Amino acid sequence: MSAEITEDGPIVLFDGVCNLCQGVVQFIVPRDPDGTFRFASLQSDVGQKLLERYGLPTDELESIVLIEGEDCYVKSAAVVRIARHLGGAYALLSPFRFVPRPIRDWAYDFVADHRYQWFGKKDRCMMPTGDVQSRFLE
Repeated sequence: MSAEITEDGPIVLFDGVCNLCQGVVQFIVPRDPDGTFRFASLQSDVGQKLLERYGLPTDELESIVLIEGEDCYVKSAAVVRIARHLGGAYALLSPFRFVPRPIRDWAYDFVADHRYQWFGKKDRCMMPTGDVQSRFLE
């Protein structure tokens, strides 16, 4: 994998078969008009290579991951950083970074453990279309 993948802005890795996770991506895209974020599913070859590169498990697809250069954020830390990037009212989530991470991650894990039950699951990863497709690394 080339180093250039991480140089063009933050990358969001998400569970490509999770309806909630896909909803998060669909939430980010219109709120990121400059196209700062790029995306890859955790299940994709690119996602797997990035997980491996940052020393994250490639078989546990329980977390959203945000990669910024050499830094990698998972679970609630990724959500807080993404909100901060989006700015505006979403940056109001930024103070949650002061909540102890175990508490934030407990809430994150609770939702993650129930996400398929509450929001459903797709048979395969979402296929982006139009100009959004260029922001996906698959």
